Amino acid sequence: MIEILNSKDAERAQVTGALVGKILQTLRERAAVGTNLLEIDAWAKEMILGAGAVSCYVDYAPSFGRGPFGHYICTAVNDAVLHGLPHDYVLADGDLLTLDLAITKDGISADAAISFVVGVSKDQESEKLIDATKRALAAGIEAARPGNKVGDISYAIGAVLRDAGYPINTEFGGHGIGSTMHQDPHISNTGRPNRGYKLVPGLMLALEPWVMTDTAKLVTDPDGWTLRSATGCRTAHTEHTVLITEGDAQIMTLPPVD
Repeated sequence: MIEILNSKDAERAQVTGALVGKILQTLRERAAVGTNLLEIDAWAKEMILGAGAVSCYVDYAPSFGRGPFGHYICTAVNDAVLHGLPHDYVLADGDLLTLDLAITKDGISADAAISFVVGVSKDQESEKLIDATKRALAAGIEAARPGNKVGDISYAIGAVLRDAGYPINTEFGGHGIGSTMHQDPHISNTGRPNRGYKLVPGLMLALEPWVMTDTAKLVTDPDGWTLRSATGCRTAHTEHTVLITEGDAQIMTLPPVD
């Protein structure tokens, strides 16, 4: 299903997106050395339910997972990159943490992810990974204009990731989003320009570049959900929900400005 939002839908999407951005910003501020991943999940639950929203993950049970997911946020650490199932793990100085959050409020969903290093210890590899996903996302958003096609977004994202020297996995990528979290079209993190669905105003997309340092292969944890790099290398993932407009794409999941 491909859904085109009307003006009232878009207004509701702004509210949902801002809530996603605010929750992720708050969780980033709270996540510190000594924080347990289960605490992050509990904080996410409190903020989601307190805002009158619904988690897209608790009852999420796709064919590739061992569902239902049963938690309110994805928490991936170091070599984990996607669908990180919160578990009893205490964050250490220098851990690379990815938080991926999708919620629905008033019938409209929004989805975003951030990667950052916990504590004071930083390393060049982690910062390079995170920066590459941010730049790839910016390139994808720039290509998300009416008249362009999905392949133009994929090509823009892939060009940045390739230039940064990273292998690109095409099993998981971006997607349409609206009244439900996952919709068509699928947006691979690499592709050919001028191919695929033509972008039109009102189409909302979740764009999510993610990379692994030295492999494109994923392995699944025994929990049936958490996806890790096959080599144990570090990973990063950055995502925003954007709305196609008559001009530049509108980023829906930015945190509110004080």
